[in-house]
Amino acid sequence: MFKATLALALLLLFFGCDKEHVEEANALVASSHFELIDTNATQYTISKSGNRFDLPTAGNKLVIYDVFATWCPPCKAIAPHLAALQAEFEGDLLILGITVEEELSDEQLHTYAKEHGAAYPLCRANRVFTNALASSIKVGSGFPIPLMVMFRNGEYVTHYAGAVPPEMIRADIRRILGK
Repeated sequence: MFKATLALALLLLFFGCDKEHVEEANALVASSHFELIDTNATQYTISKSGNRFDLPTAGNKLVIYDVFATWCPPCKAIAPHLAALQAEFEGDLLILGITVEEELSDEQLHTYAKEHGAAYPLCRANRVFTNALASSIKVGSGFPIPLMVMFRNGEYVTHYAGAVPPEMIRADIRRILGK
């Protein structure tokens, strides 16, 4: 904690209090553990260390964090493709959808999943986690959505910001999994 406090003080001393540097300083002292809870009340505990995002319950699976919004056309369009990838690579892939909308109920997320074929866990908003994720790949706090970030054994692999062809995601998954 002392190192984080010292880093915060040095950042503020040298760079002042503009928004970008305050966000960086907050990231330094933020919790290194994040809790995501899906619509079925399953809890996912993610540990952050540097740019690593470890999800122990995922084991050796490739993890895709899909940051989305229910009103976003590219997010709606990619949802059934992500579900198909989840089914195709069952046992090797875990997709976790994380909404940026803080006021959504589980029922609203269930409705979104049903209407758009999002057959993978959808989690309630966790702004601290999504900002840490975006910061780790240097897309900033105003990142485009959907934002999909892949990790394997906690190590960053790749990411996509905005609309992306499903074939590109599939090709990357196959390459990463060696299939």
